[in-house]
Amino acid sequence: MEIYGGAINLLEKGLNYSSAKGKAISQNIANVDTPNYKTKNVNFKEVFSNANSKGLEAYKTDSKHLDFTHSTTSKTFDISNLRYRQDRNGVDMDKQQADLAANQIYNSALIERLNGKFNSLQSVIKGGR
Repeated sequence: MEIYGGAINLLEKGLNYSSAKGKAISQNIANVDTPNYKTKNVNFKEVFSNANSKGLEAYKTDSKHLDFTHSTTSKTFDISNLRYRQDRNGVDMDKQQADLAANQIYNSALIERLNGKFNSLQSVIKGGR
């Protein structure tokens, strides 16, 4: 039996994604003045493609409830490479700083959730004291 039903593994994969995203953003910022440098990005879908091979399951209390599936798809278009400076560098510093801030918030939320999981486990081990 897996503790927390695999939530810790998914949080770990989220942290791995956040780390890879942070590295890509850092490389982009470091190369802001490099001629012909193309912006690097980490694709969320690729990182999580094997996160949960069996998919998410939900407990239904009534047969009339809707199935819990992840069939909804969203498409994103990366337009950051459409604008170039004269030196053909594709790094938009404002976008990179915004992405870095969003990634930090995402990372902090995952860490808080992971800490909550471990704190509740510690409380159970101590007998609620």
